[in-house]
Amino acid sequence: MAVQLLEVKKMGKSMSLKMIVISFALMTMSGITMADQHRNYDSSMLDAGKQLFQAHCAVCHGVLAEGTVENWHLRDENGKFPPPPLNGTAHTWHHSVGSLFNTIKNGTISIGGNMPSWKDRLSDDEVFSVIIWLSSLWPEAIYQAWMERNNS
Repeated sequence: MAVQLLEVKKMGKSMSLKMIVISFALMTMSGITMADQHRNYDSSMLDAGKQLFQAHCAVCHGVLAEGTVENWHLRDENGKFPPPPLNGTAHTWHHSVGSLFNTIKNGTISIGGNMPSWKDRLSDDEVFSVIIWLSSLWPEAIYQAWMERNNS
């Protein structure tokens, strides 16, 4: 498995995050979609990310990250936004890897949201596995737009 340091920008500062990314070996088709194979995802990271998402995130974001409410972009009765879909149909792909990592690790409660912090329950590698699994759900055009945002 290749290890890569990604430079991500957070609040105008550049920081390195150690991220296990892609194994460049050919993957078998067992349980991996064509998009996964095209994107060179490591099957063990995809499996781990899916399992972690199902265990920790699906209750709020839906089993396939499809969201649990139709109007996720409208505030609820408490004035807060419900958890959005993370499958590429909402705005998740607008955020950098670093931003997604930070949101998962630290949650959004401190900024008025509902998402809890996962820093005491998920390792950095586990968080990256979840991000990789989520991005595997996105249509190719959405994924490419996200990659362009991350590389700029």
